[in-house]
Parts: sequence; structure tokens; C-alpha cells
Amino acid sequence: MGKKQDAYYFSTFVACADDACRAAHLLRDVLENFKPETVEAQLEKLHEIEHSGDMKKHDIMDHLAKEFIPPIEREDIVSLCQNIDNVTDKVEDILLRVYMNNVDSIEKDALAMIDVVVQCCEAVKELLEEFTDFRRSKNLKNLIIRINDFEEAADKLFMTSMRRLYTQSKDAIHIIAWREIYIYLERCADACEHVADVVESVVMKNS
Repeated sequence: MGKKQDAYYFSTFVACADDACRAAHLLRDVLENFKPETVEAQLEKLHEIEHSGDMKKHDIMDHLAKEFIPPIEREDIVSLCQNIDNVTDKVEDILLRVYMNNVDSIEKDALAMIDVVVQCCEAVKELLEEFTDFRRSKNLKNLIIRINDFEEAADKLFMTSMRRLYTQSKDAIHIIAWREIYIYLERCADACEHVADVVESVVMKNS
């Protein structure tokens, strides 16, 4: 992309994806080194990252409102921006459920799922870095497939985790709490796939 104003959109997409990655890494660190008494403070740190993403989203919308001819269709910029922001929101939602459900220890299945979520977020960032030059890129398709694979892996872990939860736990409150957390972990991977879907749609429109 030659024009400076065009580069702004693509660099901001990457910056928003970086926020999602920072949030996912922070969440994984919290879950792997879990201390219930620190969750509220960690939630504040995560919210700061989420707020940073929100500010970037608002900036890009303001920029778009003044733009005469954007590098890709306006609705695609809006959709991509909202979907990237949604990834960070979903990461925050996971820790919110851990906090609100008063979780005192972390299930091993959740650690496996957050590993996939982190990989998925990193793949989204890599995809958006490649998207900067999407008209000449030869690697976008492989990156989209990679994200799809991570989402499928998250689906499988979700099914296994839910099955184990219902067959091995007799505590109804424990089941309710972890059912919700697993759902939000799976939704996070879904949100990453939605970003890839938008990128794929933009590439198809501009081929």
C-alpha cells in the first residue's frame, strides 16, 4: 500500500491484534500461575489492554469518517475492526467469568484451551501483518487455514472438556462455573476465526 493514509488502517489492524495477543498471554499467565487473591488486580490489567483496543477502534472509525477513498470498502474496515476488538473482548470475558464464578483452582482442560487461544491470537496477528500487502501476498491462504485449524482444535478440546466436566464432577456449582468458562474459551477461538473470515472475504472482493 503506497499511500500513508492507507498504511494507517493496516498498521492499526495489526496494533489491535497485538492488544488481543497481549491480553491472551496475560490470561494464560494468570491461569497457569493461579492465585485467587490476585484475580481482581489482574482483571484490571486485562481491562486496560481491552480499553487500549477500544481506543484504537474509535480512532480508526474517526479516521474512516473523514476518509475520501479508503484502501478497502468501508464496511470491510468496520467489520474487521469490530471483529479484532471482539477477540480482546472475549479474552477479557474469560477472566471475568473466573472472577465472578469465584473459581479457586484451574482445570487442566482450561490450560490446554488457553494454549490454543494464545496460538490462535498470534496467528491472527501474523495474518494481519501479511494482510498489509494482501494483493501480492502468497501466504494469506495458509495463515487463514492455520487459524481454522486452531479453531477446530479448540472445538475438540471444548467437547472433551465438557464431557469430562459432566461425567467426573458431582458438584453442580462447579459444573455451572466451568461450563461457562469453557464456553467463553471456545468463543474466543471462534472470534479469531471470524477475523480470518473477513480477511478472506476482502481478498476475494479485491482479486
